Amino acid sequence: MSIIYILIPIAMLFVLIAVGVFFWAVRTEQFDDLDRQGASILFEEETPKAPLSGKSSSNNNEADKR
Repeated sequence: MSIIYILIPIAMLFVLIAVGVFFWAVRTEQFDDLDRQGASILFEEETPKAPLSGKSSSNNNEADKR
């Protein structure tokens, strides 16, 4: 019966930790826009194309002159 005096404070500590983690997650916007995070795994984002280097763009200009 004396073990209950130990288990009740431990249980209350776990509940306080769980509530603290929940409020931390809400404040840091972990639950905002759940659809975007789920879709980002499935679809790759388009990366912007690198600008052409000076040498290849000059080749394009020469090709345009012909």
